[in-house]
Amino acid sequence: MKEATLELFFKGRLMEMGQIAKELAGQIGILEKMAEILEEARHYGHRLFFCGVGGGAGNGTHAAGDLFKSCRIKAACLTDNVPTVTAITNDEGWSRVFVDQLDILGFGPDDVLFVFSVGGGDAERNISANIVEAVKYAKEKGAHVLGVVGKADGYTARNGDAVIVVPTVNPDYRTTHTESLQGYIAHLLTEVLRQRSAKWESVT
Repeated sequence: MKEATLELFFKGRLMEMGQIAKELAGQIGILEKMAEILEEARHYGHRLFFCGVGGGAGNGTHAAGDLFKSCRIKAACLTDNVPTVTAITNDEGWSRVFVDQLDILGFGPDDVLFVFSVGGGDAERNISANIVEAVKYAKEKGAHVLGVVGKADGYTARNGDAVIVVPTVNPDYRTTHTESLQGYIAHLLTEVLRQRSAKWESVT
């Protein structure tokens, strides 16, 4: 790219992020619900599992580490154990990679599933079937499903309990914006929980 073109490119993406931030203000209630669910999980010692692929997996690893260390939540990301992920994929298929782990771990109604995905899965078109199966399993168990996704009509957004849908201001950069906001929102939730660490103790 020429220098002038680069300048326009970067300005364009940053302006889009500013627009997204303004539109996300309408979903603050969902963020508050997420924080309450995570705070309850921490208070009662329940578990939190992240799932996602590609950038979503990376963001899940980061978020699980932050919430585990800084907020003392029993958090883990389901893509972090490479031998397990590859063995399940090889023997049972990619669609089972999350749900089989949840089943073996005894995932139940007190646990929380947190999805980082651009599309959020599509059962009808068999897109991100591993995420669809994980969300379906979690709901069957009566557990909370949280998420940050880029499509309102995806499986996660339609079936989750508290799911942020990153506004699409430019379809060509939906993935760029959604995955960037996944990390940012995870940091916001971590900071809220870190600051409110004494809330439950003060009311019990």
